[in-house]
Amino acid sequence: MTDAEIAPTTAPGVVPAAPAALAGGLLVPAQGSGPEDTRRHNLSTILTAVHHRPGVTRAELTRLTGLNRSTVLKVVAELVEGALVHEVSPSEHAGRGRPSSHVYPARDVAALAVYPDLDAVTVGVIGLGGALLGRLRRPTEGRARPEQIVSLVSQLASDVIAQLPEPVVIVGVGCAVPGLVRAADGVVVDAPHMDWHDVPFGAMLSDALGLPVQVRNDARIATVAEAVFGAGRGVADLVYLNGSYSGIGGGAITGGVTLRGRDGYGGEFGHTRVDGGRERCHCGRTGCLETEVNLRRLLAALGRDDVDLSELDDELDAAQGRPGVEQEIDRQIGILAGAIGDLASVFNPSMVVLGGALGSLWSAAPDRLAAAVAADSFAPMSGDLTIVRAELGSRVHLVGAAEIFMLAYLRDPAQLAERVARLRQEA
Repeated sequence: MTDAEIAPTTAPGVVPAAPAALAGGLLVPAQGSGPEDTRRHNLSTILTAVHHRPGVTRAELTRLTGLNRSTVLKVVAELVEGALVHEVSPSEHAGRGRPSSHVYPARDVAALAVYPDLDAVTVGVIGLGGALLGRLRRPTEGRARPEQIVSLVSQLASDVIAQLPEPVVIVGVGCAVPGLVRAADGVVVDAPHMDWHDVPFGAMLSDALGLPVQVRNDARIATVAEAVFGAGRGVADLVYLNGSYSGIGGGAITGGVTLRGRDGYGGEFGHTRVDGGRERCHCGRTGCLETEVNLRRLLAALGRDDVDLSELDDELDAAQGRPGVEQEIDRQIGILAGAIGDLASVFNPSMVVLGGALGSLWSAAPDRLAAAVAADSFAPMSGDLTIVRAELGSRVHLVGAAEIFMLAYLRDPAQLAERVARLRQEA
């Protein structure tokens, strides 16, 4: 299993119900045949379910995981003893049977999340349960060097932790980078928009912060976040596409497992060729999806040099009826529809999730996009395909970065409990 594999959690030998009934996008727990392997698997199963569904009841844990009630009771008690979760008894109970306690992840266990983009650096603190506890963003002047970003991250990390209303235990760092990232060692092989090449960014951050660090491509991280906490929750097969100033990135979940590839590069959908594309891409190819469907072309049609992505919906809405804008929207929707049709033929997903500028494009003309996909697809592969907008907004990279770091600990909660206890003692 790799650290990027996620799927609905079940007990060994249990056949899961329909995907909609599952906990949704949960980590695959480590499995084995010995007693300790079984214990670790059960702890992983329950902690992951609580992490992804804060406030889940013990009764729901039994249903979601396939573990029996006595095992769930025992495992929850062990996680409570390790101070990784806490239980809240319901004040009222309607209906038959005994009340079932609600289980929440520990409030003070968190990871730092780092997102260096072309124009700014954002650092957040993400608690168990995917809660954004604090966030600071600092603009950068043009393309900042990696060492400058590391220095800025160190400062922002100290500031955001100091501003939290309650103390937390930071167990590590997850980082999302808009570029090719080698998963094995956190080296940013190529981030052309930032002019970074073969940068050992994971090691640099770890040395500066004194914490373990995981670095991944930003789109792959966003795919995990939307699959676990966002629009793709409970969907075992989906494709994620995101549009930003740095291009189009994406990822896929197939059978509950994250597409990763040999070096962690899988999902560079922005560099697939589209019909009629003539512009040369920075990757060296001509006619890439991200050269034809991009924010720069939308802004040119709007007559704007720049716009905050959070305001793009309003800008497109205000421009309704302007021929140049409508023409550009139609052009981009047509090309995007062809790309979605191709991805449907390759991955046969249940859902396509559109984030960033692509979410705004969808919002401007959802019916047009759905009709264009239907007209430009192999019908048996896309007939039941759902196209939706991403839900996590500006939180997506922070939540996803923290999740990528936490995956290893979610697979071995006993190790997490030991580390948290040690850090609490040192604090």
